[in-house]
Amino acid sequence: MKLGRLNHIGVATPSIADSVAYYRDTMGATRIGEPFDLPEQGVKVCFVDTPGHDGTEGTQIELIEPLNEESPIHNFIEKNPKGGQHHVCFEVADIHEAVEVMKSRGATVLGEPRIGAHGTPIVFVHPRNTNGVLVELMETPKDHP
Repeated sequence: MKLGRLNHIGVATPSIADSVAYYRDTMGATRIGEPFDLPEQGVKVCFVDTPGHDGTEGTQIELIEPLNEESPIHNFIEKNPKGGQHHVCFEVADIHEAVEVMKSRGATVLGEPRIGAHGTPIVFVHPRNTNGVLVELMETPKDHP
């Protein structure tokens, strides 16, 4: 397994609408996707695109709002009412290989691979194995160079 590019930083928020307004009006973001629900994960998400230093594609910010009280993000918001950084997501070439390698290295992989917001398989690695940061591994989208 080889660590790929930083795809996005997940930011939990009690209100995607308020967060979009902040990134647009305060931070000057110009490329903001439409929010959409991921009911199987209990969240609503919206991606804010950041430009790369040379005008190429940069890292995205994934805004994550809980859909209901059963959402894993709901617990995060209860502990952090204003929201905050939730996870970082790195691309990997093969999610199943990444899961096996992480497990062989003693990491706790949370659940089985499932389809994430980008339409590709994802899995999370417990923060106790990643220097205190929740890490999402995402199979690189097939249409991405």
